[in-house]
Amino acid sequence: MRLRMFKPVVMALAVMGASTPALANDFSKLGTTLTPIGAEKAGNAAGTIPEWKGGISKPPAGFDPNKGYLDPFASDKPIVTITAANMEQHKDKLAPGQMEMLKRYPTYKMNVYPTHRTAAYRPDVYKFAKEEAPGIKLAEGGNGILNLKKSNVPFPIPTEGVQVIWNHIMRDLGGSITRHSADFPVQTNGSFTVGKRTETISFAAYMDDPEPNRIFYYMNQTTAPANAAGEVALVHEPLDQVKEPRLAWQYNPGQRRVIRAPELAYDSPGIGADGLRTNDDFNGFNGSPDRYNWKLVGKKEMYVAYNNYKLTSKDLKYSDIIKTNHVNQDLVRYELHRVWVVEATLKPGARHIYSKRVFFIDEDSWSVLHADQYDARGGLWRVREVFGVQLYDAPTFGPAGEVMYDLQARRYLVNALTNEEKPMEFGKKYTTADFSTAALRRMGR
Repeated sequence: MRLRMFKPVVMALAVMGASTPALANDFSKLGTTLTPIGAEKAGNAAGTIPEWKGGISKPPAGFDPNKGYLDPFASDKPIVTITAANMEQHKDKLAPGQMEMLKRYPTYKMNVYPTHRTAAYRPDVYKFAKEEAPGIKLAEGGNGILNLKKSNVPFPIPTEGVQVIWNHIMRDLGGSITRHSADFPVQTNGSFTVGKRTETISFAAYMDDPEPNRIFYYMNQTTAPANAAGEVALVHEPLDQVKEPRLAWQYNPGQRRVIRAPELAYDSPGIGADGLRTNDDFNGFNGSPDRYNWKLVGKKEMYVAYNNYKLTSKDLKYSDIIKTNHVNQDLVRYELHRVWVVEATLKPGARHIYSKRVFFIDEDSWSVLHADQYDARGGLWRVREVFGVQLYDAPTFGPAGEVMYDLQARRYLVNALTNEEKPMEFGKKYTTADFSTAALRRMGR
């Protein structure tokens, strides 16, 4: 029975030329042959992916958050630069969206550097992942998690696509984080308007008084441009979404009142995105997975944006990053990493603007690093890149920024840049009162 269950995944891995992951639920491998959260600890046979040796869990000497992240790999040089001219030689390590960007824009390139497996989390993340994994189950239809208490990695040895997606949704962000960031809808001529926000997210397991059935609490305050400043959104994200859907509210400064906002989900337009992303696009993917069938294609070696310390530099202005057609690719660092490939296909009768989405998820951090998204006719529509970086002061793995390229509109959207903003704050203790509708109203005012 077990061989029949796992055969499709093993075949997919063989086809993709990837190493075979641990497919049986032998949780004793966590921290031995696997990392504490389920990645293959060993490097690859070619030696181009090294062994994971714990990542970077402490800031280097001289780190000052007000000056940005020190780059541990500043002396590295590219080992290859991929362009439209040579991409066929590397296509087995590229996503369709990356190849389309290379073909479409002559100035788009990918500078590939030596691989460093820097992802690391707090000791509690490792502890709870191993302790709780044997008892954690999917809710009906995969639309939630049962028996989870404090783990940020419910399925460290996944056997289903939706389990990989839940690992991404649940991954630790330092317990809590407050991020001051900027967003940029970029027009075809390279012009843009800056939007700014302050976001706070606290995981329920990190709080002393969480409500039942909660993953996290999230508050988003828009601070620019002037015509949107003062808008605030609040989300309570359920753990079992069969039992309870996402709870969301908005404060409208014009009306000076708090209203329920069930539309802050799925494919409704994202706040400040100028129609260039959906709400569930944000952070790679978020929210309920219930509108898609999730297929675990397997694992492959792929060039992904990784260790992007250069993009966090406080010496950069946003105009240094935002360019016509795409971001400044001289600032983006790519490395070869193993990623899980998960394909989401819209369920019959379900509604969403994307008919199919393919996610490429880092094995070391469970972060979505790339996504290709298809329209109703099956055409490649939007290409998402997350510029991964190890935020060693938390420690957590997060984005130095995110970008969504709309191939049809020939515009793009950049999220989560922090170069000209205050430093991120990790690990502050919050209570449920900090994420109440009363708090939402006070913040709006």
